[in-house]
Amino acid sequence: MDDLVKVHGGGGYDSDFSDEDGQGESSQRGLKRKHEEEILQKPFQKGRHSKVAHRSLHSNEVDREEARNRRAHLISMNAFERHKKFVGDYILYYGGQMVDFKRSAAKDKTDLDVLRENHRFLWRDEDEEDMTWEKELAKKYYDKLFKEYCIADLSRYKENKFGFRWRTENEVVSGKGQFQCGNKRCEKEEGLKSWEVNFAYVEHGEKRNALVKLRLCPECSFKLNYHHKRKEVKAKPKTEMLLDQNQKPAKAKAKKKKRSSSHSKKHKHKKHRDRSTSSSSSEELQNSDKDSDAGDEPEDQSEGDHWRGPAPAVEEKSREEEFDEYFEDMFL
Repeated sequence: MDDLVKVHGGGGYDSDFSDEDGQGESSQRGLKRKHEEEILQKPFQKGRHSKVAHRSLHSNEVDREEARNRRAHLISMNAFERHKKFVGDYILYYGGQMVDFKRSAAKDKTDLDVLRENHRFLWRDEDEEDMTWEKELAKKYYDKLFKEYCIADLSRYKENKFGFRWRTENEVVSGKGQFQCGNKRCEKEEGLKSWEVNFAYVEHGEKRNALVKLRLCPECSFKLNYHHKRKEVKAKPKTEMLLDQNQKPAKAKAKKKKRSSSHSKKHKHKKHRDRSTSSSSSEELQNSDKDSDAGDEPEDQSEGDHWRGPAPAVEEKSREEEFDEYFEDMFL
């Protein structure tokens, strides 16, 4: 029994010593590994969690990652898509309908609507006061129109109602209204006549008049003159035009001479009245009458010379004057 006890005791003692040696070696290895990790760890690197992370830390990290993804998603969308997403989220969370968020298009206006509201057939200085952007747009369009001839709407000629507008650039290039009939539904080019019409119209609640010119074919001319005949514009021959041009300065000179002679007569009569006495009043009056008669005779002769004499010699015209005459014949 004693031998057995000793054997068992000895074995027991040996096992205790071996366990202690194993624990010491493992602890030394752990310390050595820790020391190596501390040496290899970078300054910005976080240390390892030896324990399990708390639930709040996990939720914070998840929220942060979700916000990062949502921000990237919003940045990738344009403004309209972002607006639609926010409206959809609002309806999803708070309830409602998409119809409530639709914008009313009842008051929307295009450039054409603005032109129709602010257009004027003729712009005056009074109309250009207190200019808004709508009026400036209409005025800019008006400046681009060509105002030599009009385009007419004769569809209601039996009611004596006509519509007129100025020509656009394309119509001027194609010859519409000048070399073609000015009626917007007619394209004839033969037998055109020029007419002057006193166009009375109501614009923005105000009555206005404008003298316009248009060229029409015989059929459309009949429609224009259905109720009463308008004034027809005819081209003058060149001789009459030259006579008119030369007679205008002669008439102006004659008027000036008449005014100066009447003024001198009054001045002379005043002087004679001041200087006259009771004895010599009749003689001075007779002399003044003779002087005035003598002064009137050459004036009458000069006026007769202007009116009865032959037309003055025509001077040679420059190239610009010839072009002006040519275009005057075209625009009649």
